[in-house]
Amino acid sequence: MKKLVLLMFLIFTYTFAQEEKQEHVDCVILEDENSIICKYLQTRVDYEKKVIFEWIDPDNEISRKREMIIPPEHGSIYDFRYKDGRKKGEWIFKVIDGKKTYQTKFEIK
Repeated sequence: MKKLVLLMFLIFTYTFAQEEKQEHVDCVILEDENSIICKYLQTRVDYEKKVIFEWIDPDNEISRKREMIIPPEHGSIYDFRYKDGRKKGEWIFKVIDGKKTYQTKFEIK
């Protein structure tokens, strides 16, 4: 099972690394692994950056807010949550990077 999660993670990483060269957010729901993986892709910089991740539930309440550090020269950062126990409906995953905000939506059925 761990190998499958790792394989999906690597595929997810490779796919999005090829598609975008600028800031972008996206989430993938892995039903068989009961997990949600959300990724923030950024243009690489030579300094450490702090970003804020927000998971906003269908009732428009922040379910989780995390400050994350992106090391110098890194192009992406991920956050992971289990699907079970989450409210059903449309969720928003938001990344605040300085004065810029990026977001995507996904649905838990």
